[in-house]
Parts: sequence; structure tokens; C-alpha cells
Amino acid sequence: MTIDKRKYLQPEIVARLDYMALRARLVVEGYLIGLHKSPYHGFSVEFAEHRAYGLGDELKHLDWKLYGKTDRYYIKQYEEETNLRSYLLLDVSKSMTYSSHAVSKLDYGSYLAAALTYLMLNQRDAVSLTIFDDKRRGHVPPRSTQSHLNSVLGQLEKITPGDDTQIAQTLHELAEKIKKRGLVVLISDLLDEPDQVLSGLKHFRHRNHEVIVFHLIDPREEDLDFSVRTRFRDIETGENITTEPWQIRKAYRNVVKEFQMTYMREMRRRNIDYVPLMTDQALDLALSRYLTKRRAIS
Repeated sequence: MTIDKRKYLQPEIVARLDYMALRARLVVEGYLIGLHKSPYHGFSVEFAEHRAYGLGDELKHLDWKLYGKTDRYYIKQYEEETNLRSYLLLDVSKSMTYSSHAVSKLDYGSYLAAALTYLMLNQRDAVSLTIFDDKRRGHVPPRSTQSHLNSVLGQLEKITPGDDTQIAQTLHELAEKIKKRGLVVLISDLLDEPDQVLSGLKHFRHRNHEVIVFHLIDPREEDLDFSVRTRFRDIETGENITTEPWQIRKAYRNVVKEFQMTYMREMRRRNIDYVPLMTDQALDLALSRYLTKRRAIS
């Protein structure tokens, strides 16, 4: 019986797997199977070593074996052609632990970071991982070797929730430390002052980095879909409030919408890719947006 690996794009399915390495591989394989135009549909995940043949390319670099399988022309791509550095920044603050279903924002973020690492290393890009809350809690320096996958995934395996969120402070510190231009990938719920977060992201742009932001949102955080009197507790401060959700739902949704629109509008002004993601949403959108960004800057 053939197993449809596309099911591993669903975060609640990924959560049932035991190891981060297995999660990363199956998410990426499930994604590739869904790419109808992928030259590797159905067989290899080493797709990043090739690109479509274009006018002016030397015929000696054509991959004839791949042509025999796909009836399309692809050029073998060499290491010097894929020399990008990618810096993954994962928010592990307490607010990221919230979940209204099987997968928390922190779980979703770790699965996404693992899958992106797998993709990036298969493109022979150097990958770095930084985890943070109100300060840096872990760091893996950039490397491009396949063995580096274990270093990054090992860090993701042992993540523990941190303290309060201080996104901007971490962004400014890293913008000063990262010397070589690359792609900065922020994975966070962005629950901090937008002006300060945007200032930190602008710092990266000022230093000529490309930036993509994956904004993680639990469905309940957006719609406040509670039907009975509910006590809400701020995960980071411990503050409590008890209310009838229907009384505040409309005003709450307006505030959340404006919060998201502020990020979307201001990041667009700064040429930063903004990608909102629900934590019950399949992971393929995030991977597609990353690959689109990767192609645009290669």
C-alpha cells in the first residue's frame, strides 16, 4: 500500500512523530510530492542541485538521466551557485506555548524551522539557528554541510519555553553581530510592540539582509471563539481577567485585525516578506513562500 506523504504537511500529524529529523524529512517529502512541476516528483528530494535549462547554458551541464525521467531539460547546479546564508530566528517565549488544539505555536514554529533547515541544506546553503525569548537562549552558527542538520535539529529537539518576549532587543543584537549578507527568517507570534519589532527588522534591512517573517497565530487568538464565560490569563505576566467573550469579541477582533494589518503594511514598506500562518494550517504555504523568496534573491 502506498502512503500519501502529503499528510505530513498537517501539523497535527507531524506532532505524532517521535523525532525532529523524521519530522523535517517527511514534511519536505510531502511538500515535494505536491509540487506538480517539480522535476523530482515522486523520487528524489535533492532537487536543489538542478535548475531549469536556459538560453546560454552550456550543454555539457545538462543532466540526461533527469531528462530521461522527466522529459525536461535541467542543468546540474554546483555548490558555488547556491552560496546563501540563512539565519533562522525562533521565538520561544511563553506566549508561543499557547494552543487551542493539538499543536502550540512553539511546536509549529519548531516543525517549520526543522523543515526549512532540511530544505536549505539540500540547496547547499549555510544555515544558522538562534532561539530567543527576552534574550538569546541558544545558537547554532551557520554551516552548509549535511552533518550540520543534526546540530540544528538537536537544538530544536531540546527547546524549552522561555520567559517574556523581547523581540526587538534580540533583532538589534543579531543585526550587529551578523556580518555576511544573507536571508533572515523570523518565526514568531510577534506579541511585542509593533514599532519596536519593526525597528529591529529595519536594522537587518539597513545592513542589506533579505528578511521573511512567519507570523504564527493560533485560530482562537484571532476569532476569540469561546461560547461561555471564560477566564483569560496572560501566559507571560500571569494577569487574569474573567469576561463573557461575546461582549468583547467584536472589539477584540478589530484590535487583532489592526495588529496584523500594521505588520503587513509596515513590512511591505520595508520590502520585508510578511507571512501570517495559522497553527492548524498545512506547512506547504510556508515552504512555498520561502522557496519563492530564495529564488528571488539567488
